[in-house]
Amino acid sequence: MKISDLVTLLDQRLIRNHHNDGSLFAELNDAQHELGILSDGRPFSPFLRPEFFSRSFYRRIARAAEVLAGAFDVMTIAALENDEILAELGLTETEEMYARIDPRYPGVCNSSRLDAFISYGNFKFLEYNAETPAGITDQMQIEKLLTKIPEVKEFLDENPHWMPRPHVRLLQGLISGYRDFGGRKEKPNIAIVDWDGVSTYTEFEILQEYFESQGHRAVIADPNVLEYDDEVLRVGDMEVDIFYKRVLIHEFFEREPSDHPLLRAYRDGNVFMANSFRTKLPHKKASLGVLRNYRYDHLFTKEQLTAIELHLPWTRLISDRPVGFEGMTHDLLELIRHERERFIIKPNDDYGGSGIVVGWESTESEWDNAIEASLTSPFVVQERVPVEKVWFPTYDGEAVMEELLIDFDPFLFRGKVEGGLVRLSPRSLVNVAAGGGEAAMVVLEDF
Repeated sequence: MKISDLVTLLDQRLIRNHHNDGSLFAELNDAQHELGILSDGRPFSPFLRPEFFSRSFYRRIARAAEVLAGAFDVMTIAALENDEILAELGLTETEEMYARIDPRYPGVCNSSRLDAFISYGNFKFLEYNAETPAGITDQMQIEKLLTKIPEVKEFLDENPHWMPRPHVRLLQGLISGYRDFGGRKEKPNIAIVDWDGVSTYTEFEILQEYFESQGHRAVIADPNVLEYDDEVLRVGDMEVDIFYKRVLIHEFFEREPSDHPLLRAYRDGNVFMANSFRTKLPHKKASLGVLRNYRYDHLFTKEQLTAIELHLPWTRLISDRPVGFEGMTHDLLELIRHERERFIIKPNDDYGGSGIVVGWESTESEWDNAIEASLTSPFVVQERVPVEKVWFPTYDGEAVMEELLIDFDPFLFRGKVEGGLVRLSPRSLVNVAAGGGEAAMVVLEDF
């Protein structure tokens, strides 16, 4: 029997057995509150099972992500040597200055995430979260819900499967990068750094507990509690060996002065920071446009060029200029103004779906306003990609099958994939912060 047929039978059992199972729904919601599976206070996994991938599909998307991550690394180094490429990315002067500082370990991203839409066995990566990917602990937390659903537990017992451990690979990657940086402590101290009160704070607590369970001293710290004595960066009485940067670079530069302890320690080469300021280059959404620009094909291997062509949508930083699209030269502004059904406009550097305007869901005047706004600060335009809708068992008062858009966002740790986010939504923005949901993922071994 095909995997899809097995999953269909499971869905039928779940809906039949739990259609009005208010006690189970309450138990699942309570567990999400306890486990921190929340977005703005709401449980964000209203699903009765995980998403199942075949081993062959998982390997295919993982390989594509790893090849593309290598291409982004190549582009980053090339941009630091070529002002023409660098100009395509839309960095600020401060971002460029700190990107040019050698982080003192190889590779661009210690941890990253590529966000893909899936469509009938194919996929395209729409964004590269190269700077500070969130959601690394979601898999381990959402998995805990599955034990409360007997049909899912039975299904997993009967079918050979594998579940990823991104939090484990994160720590391994941090320690590996620390060693390459020259760190020698057997159990280095780890500072998880972001602003007090951010929505991802529960994730930091889970990571702190995990790091400490592995023998590391770990603290969660606001950037403003850091101290530097020209040799060692500290949080209180703790020397910072591994600076796990979760604070966003552009927000940090906007808020903090140039003599901030972190910036001084980084300029002096006295802190291992993952991810480094250099990751801002591939993190910019315009980086996809550089990879998709034939003028820079000479930078990449044949395998990278194939992955770029198959799995990245056409993307460009918006400005009044000619561009190549589908084999012809167009005035960029005229092209997107007259073809709004084919495009989406995004801020070059933002998160959570903020500032995105979907052409095929906008009126002509809304689209024109978005184009005008994009000329005052960096935005990109990206071609529409096909997205598959899937039927998924959800609950909200009752259990129903709901047709949802799905994406899969693989995590990479030093260029190697380990799991990822599975997000589902009835809306075009498949994003938890924008009201979507998230399921655990399970890889089923091919029959």
